[in-house]
Amino acid sequence: MRPDTPAENVDHTAEAARLERTAGLYPEDAEALLLRAAAHLELAGDRPTASTLYDRLLSSPDGLENPHLVRALKASNLWEYGHEAEARAIIEGVRVASPRDPAPWVIVAESLESHDELEAAHDTFTEAVQRLLSNVEEPPYATHPLLFGRHRVRRMLGRSHDEWDALADTVHSLPITLDELHDPKRVWSLGSENPAELEAEILRLRAELGAYREALSRPFPVAVLHWPAAELSELLEAYPTLASEYPTHEEHLATIETALRELSASGTPNLGIVTGTVPSYEAFAASELSSPDDTTLLPQYATTLAARGRAVAWPPQSGAACWCGSEAPYRECHGADQGKGGTANASLNTP
Repeated sequence: MRPDTPAENVDHTAEAARLERTAGLYPEDAEALLLRAAAHLELAGDRPTASTLYDRLLSSPDGLENPHLVRALKASNLWEYGHEAEARAIIEGVRVASPRDPAPWVIVAESLESHDELEAAHDTFTEAVQRLLSNVEEPPYATHPLLFGRHRVRRMLGRSHDEWDALADTVHSLPITLDELHDPKRVWSLGSENPAELEAEILRLRAELGAYREALSRPFPVAVLHWPAAELSELLEAYPTLASEYPTHEEHLATIETALRELSASGTPNLGIVTGTVPSYEAFAASELSSPDDTTLLPQYATTLAARGRAVAWPPQSGAACWCGSEAPYRECHGADQGKGGTANASLNTP
């Protein structure tokens, strides 16, 4: 499905079937592809089949990159077609697991909110922001829905502003304030016969729509291609001409960090890193009817991985492990290496 395809023109059932077939062709990307397939099934109203896909993922013998996200989506879906008790149990399990990824927190909190469990939603949002944003200099983009959701629920509960609400105000970029957008009295203005009130509400709705469109239209990341040491050794052994791109693994890692810093300094948003494997790269080259030693394939391969949802956001969150796989904190590894690195010619995509 093209990103610009109008929603009303989408055959969600057919799109889900296509994504399932694609997952069979690219097993390394099955998790991301099947999650998208399940989303289409939910939009088609086939929630039981969507739950079957979530169960299929959770029973995968190879494990999942983000099992908490899958469980959160399953819980939200179950609640929508009457399985409230099971949904609540899964939501509690996600909260107890306390994932570092903000997405599962957002999904379970909004599920509680949508079923008028406002106190539980508030507690979940609060637990998430305290877990993920304490001692963080600047909230990552992915955590903004936590701050906005918490602000929205607190307005509905009539709570006064606190420090997290103030932080939500600072990251909110639309001309209409969060207090206006989250005003509980707005629903009454929709039935008003006062033209001024209706015009004000139309402006607020446009602002909200703009925020949703901005979130949905964010492209997949500008992603730099990373080869782990073992994969790079295997790649160069099989295709020695690529040594001109990757003289040493240390220089390769330094080049990635340098390229990302330069992109960030130039104002490029939404940066990420995709990790390559030799079998996946060879399969991609074959699909392009080309040879893996063709250096022009490298940025295309990075684009493909990013489009399949394989990119990891850069820079890592405060306290997180470095992207290079060393398990050392980023700030003590490549994040501390401000003045070093190779020339910024890393293979990257340009969406």
